[in-house]
This record gives sequence, structure tokens and C-alpha cells, in this order.
Amino acid sequence: MLCLDTSSLIAYLEGAPGSDVEAVDQALQDRAGFIAPVTLTELLSDPTLSRPVRETILALPVLPVIEGYWERAGLLRAKALRSGNKAKLADTLIAQSCLDHRASLIARDRDFRVFHRLAGLKLLGTDSSKD
Repeated sequence: MLCLDTSSLIAYLEGAPGSDVEAVDQALQDRAGFIAPVTLTELLSDPTLSRPVRETILALPVLPVIEGYWERAGLLRAKALRSGNKAKLADTLIAQSCLDHRASLIARDRDFRVFHRLAGLKLLGTDSSKD
């Protein structure tokens, strides 16, 4: 199972190059791509989003929230912060969704690396990431 992060989905929709974009394309072709609920919210928050893009996003399957998710996400973020790392709330929620479903995350955002180190989040596509 593959979870598509906002950063890589936006790059994919814009036609940007990158291994993460290729992975998103393959995941969508294989119907193996999912998004976290927070990713859906982030994408739909764009006030300039066109109707066709919105419809494409809404057609993507969303990972369900599993009981205890909020507590696990809070503990994960506390662990990251306690170890001296930054941990944005949205990134933490996306990482926890992936961990709960044992999904690999396709992302170009390198901020997810802390969740790889601390919790074993499987990452794809961060080689073309922004800092």
C-alpha cells in the first residue's frame, strides 16, 4: 500500500519531474495509491483549485482513521519533539496514518525523515525533496 503525500501529489499534478512523481504515477496506474485524511484537507484547501483537479483528488481512496489514532499521533509527535526534531502537526498525522496501515509514504518533503528514524515510517521519493 502506498500513501501519497501532498508535496508529491502537487508535483505530479503540476507535471514536475522526480522519482516521487514517477512513483505517484505508477501507484495511480496500479490503483495502489491512497491519501491520508490530512492530505485530502491540505489539497482541498487551495483556493485556486480547479474543478477537474478537485474531482481527481476526491476520487482518490482515503485511509480510514483507526481507533487510537489521535493518541498514537500525539505520542509520535512528542517523541519527535523530545528528540530535538521539528515535527509539524500535519506531517505527524500523515505519518501516523501510514504507520497505522503499514503504508509506504511517497513524499518529496524531507521533514518525514524524522518519522522514518524514530518510528520506521517507510519513505519513497525523498531524494528529490525540499528541505
